[in-house]
Amino acid sequence: MRIGIDLGGTSVKAALCEEDGTLLGKRSTPTRTGDAEGLCADMKLLALALCGERGISPDRITSIGIGVPGSFDKKTCTLKFGTNLGMSNVCFADAFKPEFGCAVQLDNDANCAALGEATAGAAKNARNMLMVTLGTGVGGGIIIDGKLYTGSNGIAGEVGHIVIHRDGEPCNCGRKGCLEAYTSAASFVKFAERALAEGRESLLQKNAGRLDAKMICDAVDAGDALARELFDEYCANLATGLANFINIFQPESIVLGGGLAGYGEKLLEPLRRLALPQTFRSEERNTEIVCASLGNDAGLIGAAML
Repeated sequence: MRIGIDLGGTSVKAALCEEDGTLLGKRSTPTRTGDAEGLCADMKLLALALCGERGISPDRITSIGIGVPGSFDKKTCTLKFGTNLGMSNVCFADAFKPEFGCAVQLDNDANCAALGEATAGAAKNARNMLMVTLGTGVGGGIIIDGKLYTGSNGIAGEVGHIVIHRDGEPCNCGRKGCLEAYTSAASFVKFAERALAEGRESLLQKNAGRLDAKMICDAVDAGDALARELFDEYCANLATGLANFINIFQPESIVLGGGLAGYGEKLLEPLRRLALPQTFRSEERNTEIVCASLGNDAGLIGAAML
């Protein structure tokens, strides 16, 4: 049995999983931001409660994994800097003792989501896959030969920061033209608000100043010309990024997660049509582009599998 924990700025979620990633139960509690001791205590209580619900002794747990935002040190199981958590230099290695004697693993929350989808989700049993999360930013995780690839320093997988337009839109990372600057939910909304400010007519005008990505997608469905233009440009930019990933890695699957992936086949169809002709192809097997299937459980399952 394994336990996975997803450490977020709003809530701490924990799950009990079997060795193959099957989810047996989950619990959550509000995050005590700025209180490292209280946070560690809450995580242990969640783990103990999950074991108690199933009548499982804590000594049967073979691994505890934690998905964290921010920078961290895997070797010492230490969160170095957690902006959204209001704490730094928190070591979790002994947080579950004495009840749990197993090792505690730590990794980036996006990496955990990728591992979860590769273990029990849309890319189940894939040996090589990428996950691209389309949320406020663009994150991701890389699985090579069944294992997370994190590079020489543990921070590989920043897929949102490949440049697709030289000297293009400014990105929060400080560079210009990054994939994230064109294909995050925030950028999708930014381009829409910019067009409305320039006087473009659209159904979106009634929500100007408070748009979200779903509103734009709904307007596409309603036949709005501006929304369709924005969506087509969004897909073209994302397809360029996905084609680059395919040409570099040739994975079995690219799994799209995050809020925009909720558009399903309406997003996948143009991405496949635009991205795949830009890639090197094989007569045997080529990359599938699919949407994540585990939702918020992906990070929990992936953390358990660390």
